[in-house]
Amino acid sequence: MLKNFILPQDYKIFKAVWFLALPVIISNLSRVLMSLVDVAMVGRLGPEALAATGMGGMLMWGALSLVLGIRTSVQTISSRRLGQNKTRDCIKALNNGFLLAALYSIPVSFLGWSCGFLIIPLFIVDDITTPLAISYFSISSLGLFFNSISFVFQGFYTGIEKTKVHLRVTITSNIINAYLNVGLIYGKNNISSFFNDSFGSALDPSFFWFWAGFEGLGVTGAAIGTLIASVWMMTHYGFYLKKQTMVEDSGGIISTGLDKTMLRKQVDLSLPMGIQETMIAVGWSVFYKIMAIIGIVELATTQLLFTIMHASFMPALGVGQACATLVGKHMGSKEIEKAEKSISESLRIAEYIMGSMGLVFILFPEIILSLFTNDVDIINIGTWGLRLIGLIQFVDAVGFTMFLALTGAGNTFFPAMVESALIWFFMLPLSYYLGVVTGGGFKPPWIVFAIYLLLMAAILTLKVKKGDWKEIEV
Repeated sequence: MLKNFILPQDYKIFKAVWFLALPVIISNLSRVLMSLVDVAMVGRLGPEALAATGMGGMLMWGALSLVLGIRTSVQTISSRRLGQNKTRDCIKALNNGFLLAALYSIPVSFLGWSCGFLIIPLFIVDDITTPLAISYFSISSLGLFFNSISFVFQGFYTGIEKTKVHLRVTITSNIINAYLNVGLIYGKNNISSFFNDSFGSALDPSFFWFWAGFEGLGVTGAAIGTLIASVWMMTHYGFYLKKQTMVEDSGGIISTGLDKTMLRKQVDLSLPMGIQETMIAVGWSVFYKIMAIIGIVELATTQLLFTIMHASFMPALGVGQACATLVGKHMGSKEIEKAEKSISESLRIAEYIMGSMGLVFILFPEIILSLFTNDVDIINIGTWGLRLIGLIQFVDAVGFTMFLALTGAGNTFFPAMVESALIWFFMLPLSYYLGVVTGGGFKPPWIVFAIYLLLMAAILTLKVKKGDWKEIEV
């Protein structure tokens, strides 16, 4: 029994999952590196700066959440039509995704930029932290359109099994982000101090930064650097369209026009997941609010832990995205058995990767945390939290795989409903009660979070085993 779980049962599909997933995994890790770079650099500025980027970043993720539904619809339609050998429809799905993303992101971007000073105080009120969070969120909002279009590209390239594109795009974007952040956060005169404090190096890297006399902008600089990198990411994705044969066969992007029937299908697929992702992101913002009530150090620690956890589940997300593509493709070609095997082999790979990272978190939490902050209080509190995250990696792998398997099949409503309900009717009320009302502090909300992941994984697994997803038409 154990052997059957550990060893692949269908090596061909196992390899297919790896072939699609590996570039996405590296790309996802590279993408989240933008956040890690921000945290590693901002973390040296103190807990207030770390808390500010955490709250601003979480709200920004909330603004982007609806676009995740659009990305899913583009990927689901593209993979299904690829299996049906209808490549022209893949381009139509991309066009529709552009339209939906633009209609949403442009007004929301303006709203975030102009009203950050009204939004941020709803979640955090602190004389030092609040102004920093307003600055970070307002500037980051300007990148919403560029990030939204990039998400659409991600869904398209994943759906047509061109996942290596993500790898190339995100690596170059991260190089730009890291370079700009060093200079924009610390300024030419403080770059050396950052490197010496962070890595104990006597190397003077200031010659890499050519803006002589430029003063560092701190948290604001981190937002500007990430904004510029986001513009590049969108632009770079667009370059690869010219290399796609299906684009040439369709007569180009513009000439295909919009497919209203497909557009309605994409809206139907997008809305449940988009609303769910928005509710989840707002829910996490409320979770941050709960931690802010408990204390600024607790909030800063939560931001650091979520950033590390975000990086850790990127491999599972990559495997899940590969699983969704293969499920959609095999359902499009009426090969249901292969779709089932794609799920089981994807789960196996996800457990390999996340289980390994979980062990690292359990064994070396202090070392990992010290890479991002030198604040003793944050490291002391975060050590327990990172070990808990290590324990739940195995559960999270199951939840991610089953969630994306269902969305790949075209069932975006059920996983969206389950996750939203668990967050708003279980996790948040209980976290507030145990953490704030009873004075439990930092640990109880995180234990509730772990239970929430366990419940979601169990429910989604039962849904996949039920098998009604096999009858879905997209």
